Amino acid sequence: MFRLFASFDKQIVLSIDRTWPQRRFTMRIAALIVIGLVAVVHAYIAWFEIFAWETRGPKVFTSFPDDLFPQTVTMAANQGVYNAFLSAGLFWALLIKDRKWQRNIAVCFLLFVVVAGIFCGATVTIRAVYIQAIPAVLGLVLLYFSSRISAENQVD
Repeated sequence: MFRLFASFDKQIVLSIDRTWPQRRFTMRIAALIVIGLVAVVHAYIAWFEIFAWETRGPKVFTSFPDDLFPQTVTMAANQGVYNAFLSAGLFWALLIKDRKWQRNIAVCFLLFVVVAGIFCGATVTIRAVYIQAIPAVLGLVLLYFSSRISAENQVD
């Protein structure tokens, strides 16, 4: 990006700003890393709810009675499938080559995660907001700024 500015002695100086590609690249990489981490968290949640509900569930959800877990295996597995879909969608977004579509798909699935995290936080445990919703919001913010930096510099 080129910038023209007047110096103190009234000369016009042409300056080349070499930092904008680095900022865009860094912001984009940070966004992709956060998306990958959110996808991994949801893959773990899916595994937990589908395959380990009766074994690890009582250790994680200590406020629930132990006899609840065998009765809710099917329900937890169903929830796990939804988390698997969230994880698959986020991993899919990482594999898309077209940056515009990659951003669109990532935003869609990150918004799903935010809603799921807030709902789980309101109905089950507030920890879900910290584990699910806040990282997804961070991913959305990073995607927004990486696309904003990119758009600003395409105009110049």
